[in-house]
Amino acid sequence: MSRFSLTFPLNDIAALAKRYEYASDAKVRSAGRSASERGHYTRAEFLSVCDWKTSRSRSKVMSNSEEQVIDSTASAFGTQDERERMDALLQLEGVGVPTASALLQFAFPKEYPILDVRALESLGERGSSVYSTSYWLEYLTFCRDLAQDASVSIRTLDKALWQHSKER
Repeated sequence: MSRFSLTFPLNDIAALAKRYEYASDAKVRSAGRSASERGHYTRAEFLSVCDWKTSRSRSKVMSNSEEQVIDSTASAFGTQDERERMDALLQLEGVGVPTASALLQFAFPKEYPILDVRALESLGERGSSVYSTSYWLEYLTFCRDLAQDASVSIRTLDKALWQHSKER
C-alpha cells in the first residue's frame, strides 16, 4: 500500500496541466537534452537547472567544480539502478532529492517526475525539506504508475500535481 494518494480525480490531470504556470523551463529543458546526449551535465547546465528548481541553494551548488559536476552526473547517467542514480547526484554540494529529481527529469523527461512540496501536497503528503532516496523511489514508482493509469506523460502529471496544489 502506497503512502501516496491522488487528491483529485484522475480525469482532471490534463486540464490541470494545461493551466500550469511556473517559470519557463525552456532553457533547462535544452540543458537537460544536451546533458543526456553527452552523458553528463556541464557545470553551467547544472547551475541553471539547480537555480530553476530553487535559488535557495545557489551558494552551495556553486561550490561544485566542473569536475565534480561531470563526475557525479556521468555516474548517475551511467547506471540504470535508480538508487545509484539518485545517490550519485546527492554527492553534489547543495543537491537534495528535489533538485536531483529535476536534474533527472530534464535529462530523461519520459522517465522522471520532479519531487516537489506542491506535488506531494496533491498526493496527500505533507512536504518536508529533506527526503531519503527510499522515499524518492516510492514516489517515483507511484508517479510512473499514475501517469500510466492516466495515459499521460510524467511531465504532464508533474504539471497537474503542481497546479492542483497552487489552485487549492
